[in-house]
Amino acid sequence: MASMTDVIFLLLIFFMVTSTVVVPSAIKLTLPQAQKQTAAKPISRVTIDADGNYYVAYGNQKEKQVSFEQITPFLQERYDREPEMFVALYADESVPYREIVKVLDIANRNKFKMVLATRPPKSGR
Repeated sequence: MASMTDVIFLLLIFFMVTSTVVVPSAIKLTLPQAQKQTAAKPISRVTIDADGNYYVAYGNQKEKQVSFEQITPFLQERYDREPEMFVALYADESVPYREIVKVLDIANRNKFKMVLATRPPKSGR
């Protein structure tokens, strides 16, 4: 019985630790669909919603709304702390392409590693 209690306790610890890795997003987006998914773990996130609002977050932080001009200083500060960071760009599929290119241009100028977030392909294809 004692060994069963140990196993249950270890499982409880495992689920508590892994549940903190999940990054919940309160911003509703419809991401574009892609055929392949990558396993890169981005550290910083830039989100553009359907209304053209910009949000930034780091790690498990909640997204905070910022102006376009505040994105570069936010990412530069994070890059100074973690030079190997990835930046995930979450953009609603209705966002104009020029807005996405503006954020990609920030990453290109500052040599940030950028990952575009997409939703997984629908099964049954």
